[in-house]
Amino acid sequence: MKKFINDADRLLHDALKGVASVHSNIVEVQFSPTFVSRKQRPSEKKVVLISGGGSGHEPLHVGFVGHGMLDAACPGQVFTSPTPDQMLAAASAVDMGPGVLFIVKNYAGDVMNFQMASEMMDCPNATVLVTDDVAVEGSTHTTGRRGVAGALIVEKLAGAAAEAGADLAQCKAIGDRANQTTASMGVAFTSCTVPAAGRPTFEIEADEMEVGVGIHGEPGRRREKLQRADLIVDELLTAILRDLNPQSGAEVLLHVNGFGGTPLMELYLLFERADVQLRSLGLTPVRSLVGNYTTSLEMAGASLTLTVLDSELKALWDAPVRTSALNW
Repeated sequence: MKKFINDADRLLHDALKGVASVHSNIVEVQFSPTFVSRKQRPSEKKVVLISGGGSGHEPLHVGFVGHGMLDAACPGQVFTSPTPDQMLAAASAVDMGPGVLFIVKNYAGDVMNFQMASEMMDCPNATVLVTDDVAVEGSTHTTGRRGVAGALIVEKLAGAAAEAGADLAQCKAIGDRANQTTASMGVAFTSCTVPAAGRPTFEIEADEMEVGVGIHGEPGRRREKLQRADLIVDELLTAILRDLNPQSGAEVLLHVNGFGGTPLMELYLLFERADVQLRSLGLTPVRSLVGNYTTSLEMAGASLTLTVLDSELKALWDAPVRTSALNW
């Protein structure tokens, strides 16, 4: 294992200190318990958004803390759920009165711990469960569909609604609608190595790919020989469109996400094929996002995410955002 680390047990702590230094104008980091919160408090009271999950997916979630997205993020150790005391401390630090909206990817540990925190809180709160992965209905990590790169979409749209003054019920409704109109699927060429384990999560041959892989290295639909990029995109889009079943003429957001070890050159190649194919089917990608946003440490691979937009969701996507990973 070759990684830039000093001590596997302190990797998260050391990395978060770097986050605090680099982005000191946007976020601040607290330890014992650990959470990242928005540096500049909103001038008006608003619903606050809190998310989190295992580390190793950066910039998800700590990179999305700031104006127009999350008010706080609770990072666990690598691929390990944060604990309820982290959510409670974060909520206590950022709560402004109108309520707390938790955005939770559908993994057993995350769901359980966020639910425990929700039940222990004495302020209004609600939860949006992200379930965008169409590859499998369940895995060793989930009951039902996994939450993957669609979490970014949900956090952006619900965050914009909260910033605009929507109440807790309205923010939850936007988050749920964003999740329902979003679908993702990915492919991996290599495994990743969790620092504490010191070895690859799974073995895969040089000429193979895992179709429908999870962001922790969970198995997908099948293992098969490496295919041309166009064929990979076509298969991912077929599964996504079968799930969403958008009407012809619909406007969509197309997000090509890298898992950490795939060059941007290849991600843009994937986007071009997906864009052409969607337009040939009568769908119009009017918004796009390409890059490494929901990663799996150093895994080589990528996922496609599609969100069917209406005028409200498009306006929320376009709303100003200022985080370390998204800024417009």
